[in-house]
Amino acid sequence: MTSETSARAYETRPGKSAGPVVRPTEQDEVAAAGSEVLGGPMGRWASGAGHWLTPVRVITLVALGMFALGMAQKAPCYEWAWFRGVNSQYTHACYSDIPHLYVGRGFADGKVPYFDRLSGDMDFLEYPVLTGLFMEVASWPVSWMSGGSTQHREQMYWMVNAGMLMACTAVIAVCVARTHRRRPWDALLVALAPAFALTATINWDLFAIALTAAAMLLWSRGRPLAFGILIGLATAAKLYPVLLLGPLLFLCWRAGKWREYGAAVLGAAGAWLVVNVPVMLLAPEGWKKFYTFSQERSVDFGSFWLIISQRTGKSLDVDMVNNLATLLMVLLCAGIAALTLTAPRRPRFAQLAFLVVAAFILTNKVYSPQYVLWLIPLAALARPRWRDFLIWQAGEVVYFLGIWTYLAYTMSGEKHQGLPPEGYQLAIAAHLLTTLYLCAVIVRDILMPERDGVRRDGSDDPSGGVLDGAPDVFVLGQAAHPPRHAAPLVEGPRVEWGTGQRGAQDGW
Repeated sequence: MTSETSARAYETRPGKSAGPVVRPTEQDEVAAAGSEVLGGPMGRWASGAGHWLTPVRVITLVALGMFALGMAQKAPCYEWAWFRGVNSQYTHACYSDIPHLYVGRGFADGKVPYFDRLSGDMDFLEYPVLTGLFMEVASWPVSWMSGGSTQHREQMYWMVNAGMLMACTAVIAVCVARTHRRRPWDALLVALAPAFALTATINWDLFAIALTAAAMLLWSRGRPLAFGILIGLATAAKLYPVLLLGPLLFLCWRAGKWREYGAAVLGAAGAWLVVNVPVMLLAPEGWKKFYTFSQERSVDFGSFWLIISQRTGKSLDVDMVNNLATLLMVLLCAGIAALTLTAPRRPRFAQLAFLVVAAFILTNKVYSPQYVLWLIPLAALARPRWRDFLIWQAGEVVYFLGIWTYLAYTMSGEKHQGLPPEGYQLAIAAHLLTTLYLCAVIVRDILMPERDGVRRDGSDDPSGGVLDGAPDVFVLGQAAHPPRHAAPLVEGPRVEWGTGQRGAQDGW
């Protein structure tokens, strides 16, 4: 089939999202092998019309189940290891910031974030405003409890936060499953990701991730203003979501969608200002703590900068690292921009979103274990292939175990029980290299769009919203102009899908 014929096939479909739900077991050998646990791939005559277990509901239930397993993994810490000595929470690999910051950031004493000065090593809360609000709201039910030891209140604070983060997990699962209309089952990558379950309750990142996932869903539905508002709110909770506006600029430039991009930027700026300006004006010193702390923070766990520091035996100058990290990030973003404008077909939004967030994490002076959560939903949309996803997740699990056993080593004194620095450096290398591997296969999909599984059925950009199927108006180099917006379709018998085939369409 020629590209011209395939383009007509795409254009003559009753809608960009028309057609049956894509079954991963028919396209992915790892998914097919994994389905044998449940009896194998669903056959062509299988029917489950009217069944309440739709793909979105199944994925949400699986995600919540995995989240619950992650909570169970924290049980030794919840019961005693957070409170009896420092080292036990590392040897059991169940550390969480949440119970420690309940006391350390003044929530146990009823202090208001950003307004009330703290005692100890941090004079104000070092989180963005919306995350500070999340933390404060979680403390309210605990403060209403009468009596109880400090340990009990820390336990309750973690439990309340875990419940709120579980709600965020459900939002993420639903949004990722619905972003690509015909590919809901790709969200199982999120639901079953081992690193998601292990790191979900270390910190408060899932709140910003849920807002970002909802924003991408709204963009895929052609609602740029609503997308921008949610990106602004997500950025008020965590800095990284604003990075998505970067690749979107070049995608909209290539497609000539300036009005839509302007609406997204205005929505993001307006939402961020609405949340931040009141605190900025009323408590400027507390408000800016997040930004000054980010600048002043020294080289920390998980980054390649730490490997350099440990291998050379020298502490790296913070200002030098900040400048070099910024330069590397700018260079990588320039490369992503060039890739966007020169690729043979306009890249998909999710592909570029993953690349820009990964670039930020890889060049940063700290790569905390929970940062992998930022990438998991984007990876499911950008490269929904189980083999590559599991390779990456293996590296992240190695790092998850590595950081806690390394901290156990450093905290055990002369006993040296745990992973020595050389072993920890290998763990860092594992999660850096596997993240780079996933970036590499995504770049390959962009340069060779026929290798992109999402486009295999002739789709253009299911998460692209106004970009989906839009012709190019500006390209560089040898990029097609106008582009071919449909991948070559596989020749075969035509299948008519009737209204009674929902069970077959929804089949795994």
